[in-house]
Amino acid sequence: MSSDAHHGHGEAHEAGQGHGSLKGYLIGFGLSVVLTAIPFWLVMTGTLGNAQATALVITALAVVQIVVHMVFFLHMDTKAEGGWTMMALIFTLIVVGITLIGSLWVMFHLTTNMMPGHDMGSMR
Repeated sequence: MSSDAHHGHGEAHEAGQGHGSLKGYLIGFGLSVVLTAIPFWLVMTGTLGNAQATALVITALAVVQIVVHMVFFLHMDTKAEGGWTMMALIFTLIVVGITLIGSLWVMFHLTTNMMPGHDMGSMR
C-alpha cells in the first residue's frame, strides 16, 4: 500500500489533480497582498488625482486579483477536472456579462423609450 493511498490522496494524484506547493501559495499570497495594497495606497494618497481613473485602476487590479486567487488558491486551469471547471467559469462569465450589459443598455435607453409628454408630477 503506497503512502498516498494510505492518506487518501492516491486517487487525486492519479487523476492528475495537483495540490498547491508552499511556493505557489506564498507567491499567491504575496500577489494578493500587493494587489490589495496598491488600491489602498491609490485611494489614501490620491495619486491619480481623478476619481474615475482611480476607480478604473482599482477595478482592473480587482480582476487581476480574482485571476490570482483562481490560479494559486483554487488551482483552476484548463486541465482541472478535464476542463469542465474552466467551461463552467466561462459560461458563468458569459451569462453575467450578458445580464450586466443588457441591464446597463436598458437603463441607458430608458428615457428614450418613455412616452412623450408624460409628466409624473401631474398624476396627483
